[in-house]
Amino acid sequence: MELQHINVKLYLENSRNVDPEALIPVFHSWIQDQICEELLIDVADYRHVHAGPGVVLIGHEANYSVDKTDSRLGIRYNRKAVLGGSNHDRLKQALRAALIACQRLESDPRLERKVRFDRQEIQLSINDRLVAPNLEDTYTALKPELEVFFQELFEGNGLSLRHDRDPRHLFSVAVKSAKPLDLEALLEKLSS
Repeated sequence: MELQHINVKLYLENSRNVDPEALIPVFHSWIQDQICEELLIDVADYRHVHAGPGVVLIGHEANYSVDKTDSRLGIRYNRKAVLGGSNHDRLKQALRAALIACQRLESDPRLERKVRFDRQEIQLSINDRLVAPNLEDTYTALKPELEVFFQELFEGNGLSLRHDRDPRHLFSVAVKSAKPLDLEALLEKLSS
């Protein structure tokens, strides 16, 4: 199964501390400075949508959003353009992009250090119901590959995968580590 349109979401530790409106000028500066590998185009404000996409940084190849689509506030990297390479390469690219965005938001002085991401849980989704329908068969087919990928990254931190079986949702897996992960170390592994 060739995975495309990979989404990675990292949750905020304390969403009450974060006003999503404060992210709008931050995302605009990302466009002005073109600090991401993707071509960034615009910012859309969907905060009025309950459990929706929140504040979206729209790009040509991918979108970044601070969303509440699963009733938990977090940053989502949504790869839209087809990417070459293996599933491992595409997983690596999506996770790396999401972690870099987390790092940028956590260190942005305009957000007054209120943004901090959970270092023990990552949500992985495939935004393609034809390729990856949200079925037990899909999970059974992908689980070995996902376990190998995340075990290499987490290196003995303990790993658990939980498939979201709700048929209304995209194929989605919660990846949990028994110990907090070091973002710097993860990025270093993903960059090699």
